[in-house]
Amino acid sequence: MAWRGARSATGRAMVGRPAEREAIGRLLEAVREGLSGVLVLVGEAGIGKTRLLDHAAAEATDVTLTRLVGVEAERPLGYGALHRLLRPHLHRASRLPARQQDALNGAFGLTDTSRPDRYLVGLATLTLLSDAASELPMLCLIDDVHWLDPESAATLAFVARRLHADSLGLIFAARDGLDDRGLFDALPSLRVGGLPATDAREVLARAAAGHLDPAVADRIVTGTGGNPLALVELVAHLGAEQLAGVAPLPEPLPVSRLLEEHFRKSVAGLPPDTRTLLLLMAAAPTDDMAVVRHAAGALGLPAGAAAAAVEAGVLEHGPGAGFRHPLIRSSVYAAASGDDRRRIHAALEAASDPARVPDRRAWHRAEAVLGTDDAAAADLEAASDRARARGGYSAQALFLSKAAELTTEPARRAERYLGAAQAHLASGDHAAVNPLLDLALPALDRPSARARALRIRASAELFDTRNDRVPAMMLDAVAELGDADPRMTRELLYEAMHAAVIAQNTLHRTTLAEVAKAVIGASHDQDAPDWSPDRLIEGLALRTAYGYENSVPVIQEALAGLRASAELHDMASPLSIIVSLAAGDVWDIDAYAGIVGRLAAENRSQGALYSLTLSLTVQAYTEIWNGRLATADALLAEADDYAAAIGLATQGDLNKALLYAWMGKESEVRAIVATMDAVAAAYGLGMLRQLALHARCILALGMARYDEALRHALPAYEEDFPSEGNLMLPLLVEAAVRAGDRPTAALALQRLERRARLAGTPWALGLLARCRALTEEGADAEKCYRESIDLLGSVPLAAEHARSRLLFGEWLRRRKRRAEARDHLRAAYESFAAWGAALFAERARIELLATGEKARRRVPETRSDLTPQERHVALLAASGLTNAEIASRLFITTSTVEFHLNKVFRKLGITSRRRIAAALGGPTAG
Repeated sequence: MAWRGARSATGRAMVGRPAEREAIGRLLEAVREGLSGVLVLVGEAGIGKTRLLDHAAAEATDVTLTRLVGVEAERPLGYGALHRLLRPHLHRASRLPARQQDALNGAFGLTDTSRPDRYLVGLATLTLLSDAASELPMLCLIDDVHWLDPESAATLAFVARRLHADSLGLIFAARDGLDDRGLFDALPSLRVGGLPATDAREVLARAAAGHLDPAVADRIVTGTGGNPLALVELVAHLGAEQLAGVAPLPEPLPVSRLLEEHFRKSVAGLPPDTRTLLLLMAAAPTDDMAVVRHAAGALGLPAGAAAAAVEAGVLEHGPGAGFRHPLIRSSVYAAASGDDRRRIHAALEAASDPARVPDRRAWHRAEAVLGTDDAAAADLEAASDRARARGGYSAQALFLSKAAELTTEPARRAERYLGAAQAHLASGDHAAVNPLLDLALPALDRPSARARALRIRASAELFDTRNDRVPAMMLDAVAELGDADPRMTRELLYEAMHAAVIAQNTLHRTTLAEVAKAVIGASHDQDAPDWSPDRLIEGLALRTAYGYENSVPVIQEALAGLRASAELHDMASPLSIIVSLAAGDVWDIDAYAGIVGRLAAENRSQGALYSLTLSLTVQAYTEIWNGRLATADALLAEADDYAAAIGLATQGDLNKALLYAWMGKESEVRAIVATMDAVAAAYGLGMLRQLALHARCILALGMARYDEALRHALPAYEEDFPSEGNLMLPLLVEAAVRAGDRPTAALALQRLERRARLAGTPWALGLLARCRALTEEGADAEKCYRESIDLLGSVPLAAEHARSRLLFGEWLRRRKRRAEARDHLRAAYESFAAWGAALFAERARIELLATGEKARRRVPETRSDLTPQERHVALLAASGLTNAEIASRLFITTSTVEFHLNKVFRKLGITSRRRIAAALGGPTAG
């Protein structure tokens, strides 16, 4: 086999592993060709992951090589591992865009900037590495991923998910079951198992100095499962008689977890000074040998203390020798007694410069304590504040948890546990939240602290998508708080109302009306900033509790205030959802599109990818209503891309039901809405069911299945939830009229009459005029159709405008006014066909044929061959953005933008970005 002669970076020939080496070879080939590659090697301790990284390093000729090893002792230091990885490239940081540079400097504690967003840190890392790789392809090897600090691990996982055409490869090695947050689950992975028997016997034969009995070899191979480290270690420590089959083998053989015990025994036989030095090295940072030397001197260790460990094969040979295998490091630390660990940490504390590494010093001081120590706890709390300022929420949580353990006074201890729970929530480690809250709650003696604890617990539920449980939990927190903190009360009620309007009729222990009345009954902040959502929430609460008429003035005033505000901010619950519900309920497309567009831009500039996924999804609906289906598709694809980048579980095309309904993709719509209904029921997302009904209704109208459309529209009328309860009214009127159900049409029109006149917007009045036309005859109907077309043509609602023209054209044709009908039907057909609204285009085409005009079906054009990412890059390029601006907007690199544009040019048959808009045949993205 060609692979068998390959050698690792250590110079030893590697045995076997053809599949793994082939995968590494393909990755390196892609990197050399200007693309990118990611591979996660997963397996038990000692299975050979590090040797495969050595092989990759040996094969990485004409490639810049960067290596990083996770160290258990450094896990408390947020972004510490990332700093080690990027340190050779930090001279390039001045080339980063300003926000990325600030984020990276903040993460590394180099500046006093406000806490950086983790995804801006990730983008800065991606930009920095790809910049280096643009000069010479780069391969990054990251070993022992399970020991990286959580912030560094999350950043590298984010980078791995954003790579495309960057001449950059990442190979990770992680132990089985230790990535408990699933950061790397979505990346290409390869499970590394034991060697096959033939290869395992070859490893044994190479390692054995004397005779190896075949039966003994078979026993060792079977007993170790082909674990290479176990094979080599066994041969090194078994006697010649045992290998020859004369003396019995130990029972059981030291494999898997027993390997650690094997290493412990290997270290236990070394001189005391050597063992102390090894423990010191295991507890110390790998990048600060000066601290190790200083601490060793303070402990009185002789200069030659390491010699015995090198001779025994525990440490490597050479200057600055480290542990021969990472498993030895962890086993040394795990085997030490509590007294020995405290003595070592005390020495490291004394050797650490409080000005240069205050966090490490605080951690060593804490680890040196037996019992409680309020001074050490205070140092840790200060370290937690520094970690939070860097965006190191996992480190903040760890520091505060340890500080709580060292705290004497119960109430202060509880407050620190509470802070740790909040930090875990911010880091995304929701499983760690409730155990800490359970420790904190019994001793919390302030109403505000108890309310905060309940709020954190509710937020953990929300992030775990149990949305229906959140409102009642927030109301519990409000009750606990009483009058102690009006501002927190308003924030709690905002989050409760936000969750309630999404849950709708799936709520636990409360109702939407109860939540709404609590919001209305609370005191209001007269000095709230312009961007405050308080009035918007109050308007939605009035709508729910006391009827539509009471809500309209408040909602319109709130939307006007947000539009006029110089700044917009998301809170704990993203504002885009609330804006969409409120603006949709009063049919204000200008406020809807304007505010959500600004929120998306703000989320993008801040690197707030979770909020950005929501604002882009909401923004896509405005594009659908404006007939820009390709742009909506690109926005939804971008939102899905970011959801995947931050590790959110997605449900495929869950948000594309309405888009696909307009496109006439019947099978896709039916599959998606079935998933939407299931997800809505499982996670308490009643609003999702309403959106599914809307998509079903549009699809049925496009297919002229009016009875079916009526069936889907009626629940929205009966339940009358904000936004969808109103947006579905004109669909219900149309479906009822065409299905012959005049009483239902009259009831829906009556409600629409009242509400549209209260809203008073062109959207509302244009839909009202269209619905009146559907129920009128003669001159009154014609007048209403023309009014509808005029009103809807004055706002960015091209799809609704075209629908009115289609309905008017149908009405004119049935009255034998074919020439007039042709004008409207032709305009509707050309619009629908250009957008890809297939069913409505076909309806218009058939009507147009009936007037005597020929209208051929349009053949799908070349642009449909573009992937969503290519289409989005093309639309942004057509709008005038530079490659660098597109890269910053989409959280990718300029080389990836260039890669996509080259494919766009090739597929569209053009050579200039100036011709993209014409080749796409549609409007550009804004």
